Amino acid sequence: MFKKILVAEDIDSIGIGMELILKTLNIESLIFAKYCDEALLKLKKAQLDNDPFDLLITDLSFTNGNRNNNIASGEALIKAIRKENWPLKIIAYSIEERGYKIRHLLDECSVNGYVLKSRESSSQLLKAIAEVYNGTTYISPQLQHLRKPDLLLDIDSTDLEIIKLLADGLIQSEIVDTFKLEQKKVSSTSSIEKRIIKMRTLLQARNTTHLISIAKDMGLV
Repeated sequence: MFKKILVAEDIDSIGIGMELILKTLNIESLIFAKYCDEALLKLKKAQLDNDPFDLLITDLSFTNGNRNNNIASGEALIKAIRKENWPLKIIAYSIEERGYKIRHLLDECSVNGYVLKSRESSSQLLKAIAEVYNGTTYISPQLQHLRKPDLLLDIDSTDLEIIKLLADGLIQSEIVDTFKLEQKKVSSTSSIEKRIIKMRTLLQARNTTHLISIAKDMGLV
């Protein structure tokens, strides 16, 4: 089992509940951080001390309080950690239910588990820790539809963002303008058109409206 766990959670009541749950695992070292900057500093110090953490459990949403934080969200914290290339397992523990967001965390941020905060999340968190320790990816049962079928292996976070924008009512030219404004690498009319065609082919959608409908049914949006 993991010997050293860091929990990033800013709500005291949730943190206390998590501490009670995690203590049942007899973890040798269980540390808490209320802010993402604080969590990253603790992780860096542990690396420098040659006593690294094995697992991070982090919320995604944090309140700044009266602090000026460089890292304001759990997702930003996860990305900062992955840039360090530490062999750290990460479980996201959040109320976030948007399919495309969770898939982004799993696919692009290399999160090892996702536990949805709910009435059953205590037992799910313990199960997630066990499964992640054994090398498998955990997703809460309510979100099992987000496990990516083989046919979706070629769909990345950019594709998912395009589907989301289509679902929000944007037409192709508006998506091009949005991507150019955000200075994304994929921003030409032809590249976005090719991606839409690719997704329609993979999901066997008759048209863009049908593509959006299928994506919603699969929890991609």
